[in-house]
Amino acid sequence: MDINSYIDHSNLKATATVQDIEKLCKEAIDYHFYAVCVHPYYVPFAKKILEKSTIQICTVVGFPLGMSAKDVKVYEAIEAVNEGADEIELVMNIGAIKDHDYAYIQDEIEEVRDAIDGKVLTVIIDTCYLTEEEIRKIIEICNHTYVHFIKTSTGFENRSTSKEDINIVMKYKNDVLELKSSGNVDTYEEAISLIEQGVTRIETSSSVDICHATYHKEG
Repeated sequence: MDINSYIDHSNLKATATVQDIEKLCKEAIDYHFYAVCVHPYYVPFAKKILEKSTIQICTVVGFPLGMSAKDVKVYEAIEAVNEGADEIELVMNIGAIKDHDYAYIQDEIEEVRDAIDGKVLTVIIDTCYLTEEEIRKIIEICNHTYVHFIKTSTGFENRSTSKEDINIVMKYKNDVLELKSSGNVDTYEEAISLIEQGVTRIETSSSVDICHATYHKEG
């Protein structure tokens, strides 16, 4: 299996430097990863390094808590696209979900979607904080609003994505909505298990280690 093509090579650490992002992008080129995921601040820099490659540039909006005002998220998304982002990951407002204010959630998704001119949109929900019913409602909104991906975790929550979380998402999503996983995906075995469950993209900072394990197992 060409696991490299499933991987978004990520560095969303608060301490990430220019040197770290340069290393990230060069590793993505060397290992033929699908995308890199960086903070909005580093999108223009990543664009310069990756401009002659096919690697996509992904960035986050409302990260990591999702509690920014709706208009702020829309502005962030527009600026990121203008600076070279190919994909936007929108962090949902968990408080609004827990309040069951699903009209607000749908409006936020639609406003960001319409502002980014057809770029790939991923909706991030921290499944560890949500009930199955709350996850179901958000997935139904994503199905209805033609979001490209739903993602299970910001990686900043109190536990990593579980198999049960993945199964719940797979239970309710339609055939168009794809599933992206993140949050402590550190090994080849974990990555393969996620793919077998139906995940089509994996966001991780352990990409190189996972690929080295791939070569070892196939070699």
